[in-house]
Amino acid sequence: MYSDDVLADRLPRRRKVVREVPADLDLVVETSDGRFCGAVVAVGKTVVAGEQRDTVTLADRLDRERVFPMLPASFLLEGEVVTLVRPVATPAAPVKPGRTASGSVAVAGVRAQVAKASRIWVEGVHDAALVERIWGEDLRIEGIVVEPLGGIDDLAAQVREFRPGPTRRLGVLVDHLVPNSKESRIAATVTSPHVLINGHPYVDVWQAVKPTALGIDRWPVIPRDIEWKVGIATALGVSDSREMWRRVLGSVNSFADVEVPLLRSVEELIDFVTVGQSA
Repeated sequence: MYSDDVLADRLPRRRKVVREVPADLDLVVETSDGRFCGAVVAVGKTVVAGEQRDTVTLADRLDRERVFPMLPASFLLEGEVVTLVRPVATPAAPVKPGRTASGSVAVAGVRAQVAKASRIWVEGVHDAALVERIWGEDLRIEGIVVEPLGGIDDLAAQVREFRPGPTRRLGVLVDHLVPNSKESRIAATVTSPHVLINGHPYVDVWQAVKPTALGIDRWPVIPRDIEWKVGIATALGVSDSREMWRRVLGSVNSFADVEVPLLRSVEELIDFVTVGQSA
């Protein structure tokens, strides 16, 4: 006996649709190969073959962080194969009509440019996420990628490897860049005229967020023998540092929510790496 359509078995099978899931902070996923499982702590960008690609940073239960490209069908969510995508940005409180979160004039209808050779480096994924939160729209229009370093202990060697030049400028944002600090000594080893190192005086970029944005009077003072982020979470009655970071980032809607030293440093870096740049 045959079915009504003898060719039915030869028809191409419909490809299974893989669900797209926003990479929201604290979403727990596993890589499709099962080698890493963690919570989303940041979404960023990297450059592959001259094009910007979205990345996600996951932190496992021991707070070890790894960055992965957000490729199709690359993650498992509760056993289901999914594609992670950039989360929809929380609507920012309007600064002025026609303004971006950084306070600059919004340019309608302009597409993000292909990434230029110049870069802005920041110390870690939290710095990158905060810069993206405020200046992301401006940077995409300029074609400038922000890359986290994972610390600046090897900054001089990393700069040499980058090979900065007149059309390949480098801006570096450094935490706790104050006189006689370890960070200031490391920064002094970089002397290229095509590199600008700026910083802020705060222990961590979290502290560059105004306390009032979080609904507190001031940031707690943490003893030096306690890890600062853990101490902050504990002092403010938050379960862990990841949840504390989610609250910190979620409290920032515009440039008005961060301190002036950070604003000045980032604005100067953007100006430096975009001077004389072409697509």
